[in-house]
Amino acid sequence: MSQLCEVSDLLRLDGKVALVTGASSGLGARFARVLDAAGATVVLAARRADRIEALAKELRNGYAIPADLSQPNAGTALALEAINRCGRIDILVNNAAVNHTGKTLDITNEGFAATHAVNVQAPFELMRETARDIIENSRLGSIVNIGSLWSMVGVGQIPDAPYAASKGGLLNLTRELAAQWARKGVRVNCICPGWFQTDMTQGPMFDDANGNVWMKGRTPMGRAGEAHELDGALLFLASEASSFVTGIALPVDGGWTCV
Repeated sequence: MSQLCEVSDLLRLDGKVALVTGASSGLGARFARVLDAAGATVVLAARRADRIEALAKELRNGYAIPADLSQPNAGTALALEAINRCGRIDILVNNAAVNHTGKTLDITNEGFAATHAVNVQAPFELMRETARDIIENSRLGSIVNIGSLWSMVGVGQIPDAPYAASKGGLLNLTRELAAQWARKGVRVNCICPGWFQTDMTQGPMFDDANGNVWMKGRTPMGRAGEAHELDGALLFLASEASSFVTGIALPVDGGWTCV
């Protein structure tokens, strides 16, 4: 029988390097602080350089790398820069995303492609280069993709076909790469948050009274999530606490996807 570990030790990330995209605000900034508190060196990436530079100064050991993931090959460049700065990437959190709310019949090909550039193409590039670094150096690593309830179900009342397609694609990419890399030391999992207060959801779900009532009425727990309620899921998947877990979609949604 294996020796029992201290519960807190399972979630520690000492000596690890974590890269978090979309780290300038909201959930991304929260993720960076959580990983830092668990002992990781954290590389912060986002377009708003001033914000990630300020956050990096708050952390125990943080680095800021401005990056616009809507640009061609930006994911590849970001991963290589992070490896160059810190010598390695052990944990990747693909959090950056954009949406394109609007009637599907009005969405242009360009708009659809722009959403996928940030939400699927850039995460793929980051995963590929992170996995390459881990595999070629015979280490263990964890990739945590941030999906959505749209990864698992349709919503309909909030029309956003590009976002739904991209988040569904990210989830199945998670499964495929998890299967490909399972014997090579790289675990790939996906957190699928429900309604949390972010820049993306602020208007339709939190500032709009009708949207807020609708969201609470549809969620079995009757409320939105609070930022700290993603901390456990993140630490579980990023750490050795989930050493035999790969390819999963972990909904943190107050029960939205169970009904």
